[in-house]
Amino acid sequence: MLASKNLKGIFVFKFQIMQLVFATNNSNKLKEVQSLIPDHIKLLSLKDIDCLEDVPETQLTIEGNAIQKAEYIKKNYGYDCFADDTGLEVETLNGEPGVFSARYAGKQRDANDNMDLLLENLKGRDDRSAQFKTVVALHLNGKLEAFTGICKGKITTKKYGEKGFGYDPIFKPSGQSKTFAEMDLALKNEIGHRGKAVMQLVEFLNSL
Repeated sequence: MLASKNLKGIFVFKFQIMQLVFATNNSNKLKEVQSLIPDHIKLLSLKDIDCLEDVPETQLTIEGNAIQKAEYIKKNYGYDCFADDTGLEVETLNGEPGVFSARYAGKQRDANDNMDLLLENLKGRDDRSAQFKTVVALHLNGKLEAFTGICKGKITTKKYGEKGFGYDPIFKPSGQSKTFAEMDLALKNEIGHRGKAVMQLVEFLNSL
């Protein structure tokens, strides 16, 4: 944060602009995160840095994937950056689909296919408790930091709502009457896993 005097001699505090790459090709994720990032942080997408290849995410944990993506961008493009990885963990399915959430039903990474398979696997099960987990890995000034956000809830028996993306139409957060796909973005960011992780990221950046 910088301090300067205005014409009346009063100190005015201004944040120095910080530039960060968000290592994602997912336009929905980018929209969600942009709504949380303060104005003094300039967010660049992978397209902005001409990163057109698929960033690898071959680790066996959510944390591992987030770190791998952040390190890839720093190593190959030289930018300070952050990356996230998210998984839906269903209690009665021993944490599935977890780190494989995006490709649960196959390499085509189709959200409806993934939801249909999950609903099929939960047929006849009374326990539908689940949680979304997001890990954000930040690579900044040669150091690595990680932030975790969790949102608990349950899997519905069918899809509700047209907003959001991924498993949002079948995930109802605890204490809520609507799925993520029925909520406006502001509420989803307030109570959701990604919003919680990103706000930890923002608090850390503001403390520098």
